Amino acid sequence: MARPRLQIIIGSTRPGRRGPAIAAWFHALALQHPGFDTELVDLAEVALPLLDEPSPPQRGRYVNDHTKRWSATVSAADAYVFVVPEYNHSYNAATKNALDYLAKEWAGKPVAFVGYGGVAAGTRAVQALIPVVTALGMVPLAGSVLIPFVRLSFTGDGGFQAAPGLDENATGVLDELLRLTTALSAARPAAPVG
Repeated sequence: MARPRLQIIIGSTRPGRRGPAIAAWFHALALQHPGFDTELVDLAEVALPLLDEPSPPQRGRYVNDHTKRWSATVSAADAYVFVVPEYNHSYNAATKNALDYLAKEWAGKPVAFVGYGGVAAGTRAVQALIPVVTALGMVPLAGSVLIPFVRLSFTGDGGFQAAPGLDENATGVLDELLRLTTALSAARPAAPVG
């Protein structure tokens, strides 16, 4: 049986962002995890404009090629981890925009978060995302990976250096995400054949 596909989505798109280095660290741990096939998805590369579909996403009647590509990307995954910064006590606009583009593609799938920021460690970003992903029919994991004072976790060459215990925290999130992915996959109806 094929392993479930996990997409690690880099939420920040701004120049000088820290998200790609944090996502690379988490991705390396996910590659070592025996439960998932993993893929990094960078919203900066996806380059979605501000939501520009004329129909609500629940209808799935996409007219723009960028939306069709995004739909195919998200549909290919069984689970997601969003790597998100905390901006102004919440999460960033690019993440919200990417979520709002689609509906059915997200539904019935588990999601976890790697939040980062200052003293709050991205907690407020993650907490603000939970009602959004729940409204989309996703199932958020109870635990998250939270990185406080993120600037202190970077080396002089821009590499991310995980604080003691963070690797174990991330591995625990992957373990729980796999358990939830397996349970939800069994509950989803099979795709029609032909």
